[in-house]
This record gives sequence, C-alpha cells and structure tokens, in this order.
Amino acid sequence: MTGTPLPPVPVPRLLLWRHGRTEWNATGRFQGQLDPPLDAEGRNQAARAALALVASGLAAEDTVVVSSDLSRAAETAATLTGLLGIPLREDPRLREHGLGCWEGLTRAEVADRYPDQYADWLAGRPVRGRGGEEPAHVAERALAALADLPPARVAVVVTHGGTAGRLVERLLGLGPDHRRVFGSLANCAWSELAAQGPQWRLLRHNSSVLALPDGHGAAPRPGRSSPIPTPDTPASGERNPAEIGDADAVG
Repeated sequence: MTGTPLPPVPVPRLLLWRHGRTEWNATGRFQGQLDPPLDAEGRNQAARAALALVASGLAAEDTVVVSSDLSRAAETAATLTGLLGIPLREDPRLREHGLGCWEGLTRAEVADRYPDQYADWLAGRPVRGRGGEEPAHVAERALAALADLPPARVAVVVTHGGTAGRLVERLLGLGPDHRRVFGSLANCAWSELAAQGPQWRLLRHNSSVLALPDGHGAAPRPGRSSPIPTPDTPASGERNPAEIGDADAVG
C-alpha cells in the first residue's frame, strides 16, 4: 500500500469510463498516445453505454463530464454530454499511458522486436528501455486532473485502459506490488468509486452494456428501463476477453 496522501477531489463520486473500441483495439495494436478513431462498433458501444448511464440517474444539473483530449475518448464522452445537454471538458492529463517505441505495434510485433520488455510487461514488472511514461507519473497526472474539477455530485471521467487502471490503484492506495489486482476495463466499460472520508471505495468495476441480439428489443431511452450493466470480470482462472486481443487493455 502507498502512504502518499491524495489531493482533495471536489467530487464525491467518480465514474471512470474507458473509450469505445477502435480498429487498433480489435487487432491488438498498442495505441498509447497515438490517436486512432472509434470504429463502428466503438461508436455503437458509446451510444449504448451513454443511454444506460443517463437512465441510471445521471442528471445535467449535478454531473460534470471530463475526457482525455484523444479523439477516441472525446467522441465517447460526447455521446453522453449530447444526451445530458452539458459541455464537455477535455484534459490532456487524462491521455493514455505513453508507451514509447511500442506505440503503433501489435502485441506480436512487440514480442518479436522486444522480447525481454514484452515478458516484463506480461508479468507486471517495470518495463525498461521502452520510453514513454512510468506508471506512477500516469497516476499523478490523472489525479491532478481530478483535483482541478469543479464541484459536482458526480464526475464521469472518460479515459483509457492503462490510465484508468493506474488511477484506480492510486485512489485505493495500492502500490506497485498490487498492480493489476483488478482486471482491466473492457472497451466502453466503467468503474465507479465513492469518497468515504479521506479514502475512496470501489463500488463497481468493469460494468458495461451488452448489445442485444437482432430482434430482441431496442436500446433504452433516457427515463426508461435500461439493460442491466454487466460486469466483464472473468471467473476465477479465466482471462478477461478484453485482455486477449486488446493491446491497451493491460497497462
């Protein structure tokens, strides 16, 4: 556990929402701070999730939405702010973990070119010589973005798989030895945290809205019942499907 004090965050409830799918997610290519757009499925994921979040009780008068300025996150966030009718705040401090020379490469290409780095990454060890950012720096810049939010009942923070993971760990006081205790967020899944005195409590993790098969009903409209947010956390001994092909799912 880390004993470093957290800065005050002026919002007592956080929804950390990962962006929708991109073609690079689908093909296992590391994005980092490069900027591929959402694909068609990613836009559909964002639309379904935004409807469900509004139906769950988010209200324009007490919600703030802040996003990474990378287009895959900002476009995801805009689906929600469009429904709520509120402005979208963008903050570059919520960008993905910078991955240095890995950015733009597939998992297979990284494993072939940098086998030692890739082995360290899979094992959760520090990756040396890659360039980019250290995990602790990612957590601190994202936390600084939260500290600068305006007061609100809830903040929806639209970010990336690696950044969300480091931020959850930092808010819960988990040190480097406890990285990846929680499974990574799938595309368009979210975690919910609430302030409990000076500490934070994880209420939900990896919640998402599953697509209904053709002919099994329409997406929900705000104010009506919505599909039950479904955790994507795998059973014991299984791997999260997000981590199998999605290179950015594990930071």
